[in-house]
Amino acid sequence: MKLPLLDRYILKSYLTILVSFFFILMFIFIIQTVWVFIDEFAGKGLDVSVLLRFLLYYSPKLIPLVLPLTILLASIMTFGNFAERYEFAAMKSAGISLMRAMRPLIVVNSIACLATFYVANTVIPLAEFKTYNLRKNLSKMRPALAIIEGMFNDIGESNIKVARKYGENDKLLENVIIHEKSPNQVNNVVIKAARGELKSEEVKEGLQLVLYDGYRYEEVVQKNKRKKNDPHNRIAFKQYTMNIDLRAFNNVDLNETSYSNTFKMQNINELSQSIDSLTKGYVSEIEGFANTVYLRTGIKSVNRLKNTFTNDSFKGRKGFLDAFTTKQQEQILSTAINNINIQLSNFNNQKQLFFIREKVINLHRLWRDDKFVNAYATLLLFFVGAPLGAIIRKGGFGLPIVVALTIFLTYHFAGTLFKNSAEDGSLHPFWGAWLISIVLTVVGLVATIRASKDKSVFDIERIRLQINLPINLIVKKFKK
Repeated sequence: MKLPLLDRYILKSYLTILVSFFFILMFIFIIQTVWVFIDEFAGKGLDVSVLLRFLLYYSPKLIPLVLPLTILLASIMTFGNFAERYEFAAMKSAGISLMRAMRPLIVVNSIACLATFYVANTVIPLAEFKTYNLRKNLSKMRPALAIIEGMFNDIGESNIKVARKYGENDKLLENVIIHEKSPNQVNNVVIKAARGELKSEEVKEGLQLVLYDGYRYEEVVQKNKRKKNDPHNRIAFKQYTMNIDLRAFNNVDLNETSYSNTFKMQNINELSQSIDSLTKGYVSEIEGFANTVYLRTGIKSVNRLKNTFTNDSFKGRKGFLDAFTTKQQEQILSTAINNINIQLSNFNNQKQLFFIREKVINLHRLWRDDKFVNAYATLLLFFVGAPLGAIIRKGGFGLPIVVALTIFLTYHFAGTLFKNSAEDGSLHPFWGAWLISIVLTVVGLVATIRASKDKSVFDIERIRLQINLPINLIVKKFKK
């Protein structure tokens, strides 16, 4: 079936802009990705094919960000060009409404919506799986470059933590702590130094670490296990050199895929199953903690001490304690105070643990809803951009780009703000994912209705008259 000439003209105008800007924006975001991850590739002697493979794996994650922006920009520019060249006025004079002109593009963007959902639910989890494993494998190739400040890093047979890296190629270290691994998996040797320096070129297939101004602690394991405290050696040094064997790290298979435990690697069904299991575990953990708190209160032991217990209802502290002797009352009050202090400490510790558990569940829920939100955004931003283009009546690269970037940045940053609020429980995950889309849906409906009636979104002249009318009346009364 051959499309009408008008539909073909609208589709050609729209798709030309859409495809052009999609590839331009994808190129810009890919360059930005290379800039962000340049530290993970620099100085490792990698082939160009490895970098291209990483970009290939990472590119699908850019589609939910680039495609909605491209659709918004293309719709504003297309209908802005129609209005600026009076083509839209000619359509209206021929009895063609705004919705009729948008009909072929609604079909195209509906297909884009379904394609985005497929990418978000199928391609992106696979791409995240490949990207995550490739980055992990790359970090093993040169572990000297994989030392992260402020946390322990497994390098060879040692576990190294540094407070700060500085100098040329980050070879100088500050406040170094090293735990040496032993065959029996017991940490018997700890080394602390004020400064350190990495010299990978000094040792073939290894890493030389020179430490300055520190101490080496070694626990001496005795055969006689009856003694509670084992002796240890403490040696101070001005300079201490360690040679770390990296032969096992240099033989890294970049195709290895042994990491598959992040929620970003899951589709909707897998996320739903993870949410159910995490929620059940979270509820079970809360119930277990509540039972533990109840047992630690000592209520059962208090009831055993009580001589007469005629009423289960609590009628105040004085009436409750009258059933006990003075010595028992002192013991009960002392036990109660100690229990309260212990429970307050337990509550503070458990509160942080529950917060982490809840945050993990919220992240799973947000990531699941995000797949629907990203797909819906491709259709939503078209219904926002098309009527706005007809209203502003400007095409080209000037005002349409400014309007499109303003709307998209507002949409993106507001969505990020709501998602961050939903992560810590300040906002329900559903509203964190959907609230900005619901608000923008209302804006799109209002803009479509007013553009169909050939009205602006805000009637500035009418607003000005409504503001000036009471001011003029006040001025006239003041003059009289």
